[in-house]
Amino acid sequence: MRLLLVEDDEILGEGLATGLKMEGYAVDWFTTGKLAEEALKNNLYELIVLDLGLPDMDGMDLLRDLRSRKDETPVMVLTARDTIPDRVSGLDSGADDFVIKPFDLTEVCARLRALARRHEGRSTPTIEHKGLVLDPAGHIVTYNNERVDLSQKKFEILSFLMGNIGRVVSRARLEESLYSWDSDIESNTVEVHIHYLRKKLDPSLIRTVRGVGYIIDAEEG
Repeated sequence: MRLLLVEDDEILGEGLATGLKMEGYAVDWFTTGKLAEEALKNNLYELIVLDLGLPDMDGMDLLRDLRSRKDETPVMVLTARDTIPDRVSGLDSGADDFVIKPFDLTEVCARLRALARRHEGRSTPTIEHKGLVLDPAGHIVTYNNERVDLSQKKFEILSFLMGNIGRVVSRARLEESLYSWDSDIESNTVEVHIHYLRKKLDPSLIRTVRGVGYIIDAEEG
């Protein structure tokens, strides 16, 4: 899952980026509002973590501009502004969650999972489909009640496809979700991971839509 982190504090940003990458997020970290704006014009993100006190603009302006363009990407605001009017203003401007500094990384990760879950229209913490159960919080996959060990990238591909059951996902969209802007990607990386997932789970689970992408079909009826 690709995440845009906008935080100008070098120490805090470094710690957050490192912790979020360890949780499996592909993190693009920027320290100014202008750089974040450029990143948003050129990339698709599943989540945004936004500091309000940026050196070149108020993070609230970036948030309002995002929503004015009908961009519904979930936004978590991280800020030291802890008054109730600040929180109300942030939420009314389009923020989906509001976390006050200092914070605990495990809480931030839990809140991000909740944001992603709501954005996908899920109410349950796990995703279940035809005997396959994926637990994003525990990074656990079971198939027919047996645990399946997957590498981080394979887990993320499966998670993205299961979050879009019934919808075709292009290879480019998968790559964009899985890799940050500075990652090197082999041309057949996604195909290799998909091949492994089919072999490890069920060959018919992930269907190739020729010339378009991949899909996990919704259950009929």
